[in-house]
Amino acid sequence: MAAVRGLSRTAAALRAVAPWARGRLLAASRGPQARREASSSSPEAGEGQIHLTASCVQRLLEITEGSEFLRLEVEGGGCSGFQYKFSLDTVINPDDRVFEQGGARVVVDSDSLAFVKGAQVDFSQELIRSSFQVLNNPQAQQGCSCGSSFSIKL
Repeated sequence: MAAVRGLSRTAAALRAVAPWARGRLLAASRGPQARREASSSSPEAGEGQIHLTASCVQRLLEITEGSEFLRLEVEGGGCSGFQYKFSLDTVINPDDRVFEQGGARVVVDSDSLAFVKGAQVDFSQELIRSSFQVLNNPQAQQGCSCGSSFSIKL
């Protein structure tokens, strides 16, 4: 709970230092239709987008059933200050943004979106591990060698 409060305070501080176009985020609060339009993966959807790689879409279609989707959250912690957290979920909250591509969905809450907007979600399969990863995060100043934590640009 303390990590969530810390993240909320950090998100508020980030908004004060580097405000983003709030109009794009407000579309998520206007209802399901507006949320779907705001979450399209077209280039004109804007900088508040999360992009999904082909391997991410393929893996999500393999592992999700029915109304399941991948939730991406940013938490305080890790070796660089913030860390990515992935989980499967079925509940879309009012402050969530839904990013859909090819039938696969990734959902990000508005506080976490401030830390990952413009990033790419990938699925990587290596000899020693398989995992979802955030790549090319324009909000990250630097990350750790394993790719699970990062520090933000101020």
